[in-house]
Amino acid sequence: MIGYYVHHQGNGHLHRARSIAAHCPLPVTGLSSLPPPDDWPGPWVLLPRDDDGDRTAFGDVTAGGRLHWAPVLHAGLRGRMARIAEWIAATTPALLVSDVSVEVALLARLLGTPTAVVAMRGERTDPPHRTAYDLAELLLAPWPSTLPEPGWPQHWRAKTVHTGAFSRFDGRAPSPSPSHEPTDGPRLRQVLLLMGSGGRDISTTEVAAARAASPGWRWRTLGGPDGRWSTDPWPALCEADVVITHAGQNALAECAAARRPAVVVPQERPFGEQAATGRALARGRLAVVAARWPQAHAWPSLLEQARVHGGERWSQWAPGDGAARAARALADVAYRGRAR
Repeated sequence: MIGYYVHHQGNGHLHRARSIAAHCPLPVTGLSSLPPPDDWPGPWVLLPRDDDGDRTAFGDVTAGGRLHWAPVLHAGLRGRMARIAEWIAATTPALLVSDVSVEVALLARLLGTPTAVVAMRGERTDPPHRTAYDLAELLLAPWPSTLPEPGWPQHWRAKTVHTGAFSRFDGRAPSPSPSHEPTDGPRLRQVLLLMGSGGRDISTTEVAAARAASPGWRWRTLGGPDGRWSTDPWPALCEADVVITHAGQNALAECAAARRPAVVVPQERPFGEQAATGRALARGRLAVVAARWPQAHAWPSLLEQARVHGGERWSQWAPGDGAARAARALADVAYRGRAR
């Protein structure tokens, strides 16, 4: 049995967990404040939230800089940690995967359970991250080994499995697009602004200005400040001549699976995660990367630059079997622990 803790912020952690669980040869139990997805292959432990209530009463949530999130005297935090501990005591899992919580990884290890941590790019040398990464049996890095995260100590690199990026769409063939069929007049090129649900760093005014400055392009928006969301953005991805997206792991993995040319605009995130990912993409020449949302007049040139660059180099970022690689790595650690 493997336990998989899924953080409730955004959709990326859940999509990653679903992809891995679908390939795992061992039973996988999900643990999260999120409701279980319909396709989850095993049990699901629903956890209380630890971020609701009056935040002025949370006290020092970092415990003097040693943790990331531990509000003082919070019933939800106490309840979720107790529920995880009860599940570990009842099932004796061979491994617990944290995606991602320093506190959950630490709790599992204190209860004698081997842990795997899904690694994140950016500055992760603060005391909480060092603790979680140091105690983990395995670090899962959902990016290619050819574009490693600079500055990692050797003992982290020694236990890291680089899976490459992966998504729920791996192996799904691009669908034909009616909008790409010949018409009597010139076809407007399609741009998809894919911003997801994890952040809102771009204003509707900025998007409107970019659209107005790009008369040769028809814009469609999913997520972000003024876009609707879709449970299946795959057709929209496949229709796009260029995708504009942030540098979140899940959004990039889905863009890469569709092999679409991209303009990537990293958003502000804790520990500089998306900025670090943007630097890696630029090093690998995988996409056009803008450090911040460009001025409106720059968009026609950026879109054309991305279109000409193409999307085939995404195969270096997302080889297509990353979820299976991750599942095998987790199973290997679990089997090794049981053999001790």
